[in-house]
Amino acid sequence: MAEPSQPTRSRIPGSGLAKGLAVTLRTMTRKTVTEQYPDAQPDLPPRTRGVIGLFEENCTVCMLCARECPDWCIYIDSHKETVPAAAPGGRERSRNVLDRFAIDFSLCMYCGICIEVCPFDALFWSPEFEYAETDIRDLTHERDKLREWMWTVPAPPALDPGAEEPKEVAAARKTAEKLAAAQAPQAAPEEPQGGQA
Repeated sequence: MAEPSQPTRSRIPGSGLAKGLAVTLRTMTRKTVTEQYPDAQPDLPPRTRGVIGLFEENCTVCMLCARECPDWCIYIDSHKETVPAAAPGGRERSRNVLDRFAIDFSLCMYCGICIEVCPFDALFWSPEFEYAETDIRDLTHERDKLREWMWTVPAPPALDPGAEEPKEVAAARKTAEKLAAAQAPQAAPEEPQGGQA
């Protein structure tokens, strides 16, 4: 059996070269767009992943960020402190106190898993990207440096006007309306009885 023959395409010699040169000529005639960095700062998108900031007051040393980090670039040290009983006859409590929180940005791959898994909103993306160092050992940022990055974290975007109201806000609003309605009859002045002449 004879195999069916492939249809032959007639190629003009040098057509690939002509197409390549056409692309080059089109690109040469366009206006160049050159970013004048560092003299002019770039206009970054709002969700830029630059560096990670630490809001230390929210950190409970739960270690989720360090456990979920695929690069193991988050280092956390803590100790337990005993808190005295709040009421007489109560028992003492223990709580974790943060001693060290460091991120090695020479290992970090900026995946954002640590920020996503943090249950207490202690980690945030900052759009700052100018933290290059001449020594790779200086790319391990301790908690003081991470706290400084929090000042560069942008405010969260405004809520969508058509979005559903959060349950917590709705419950608080209803409670406030009930209290206001209960206090309104008490605050109304009494009207004098009897007619005017």
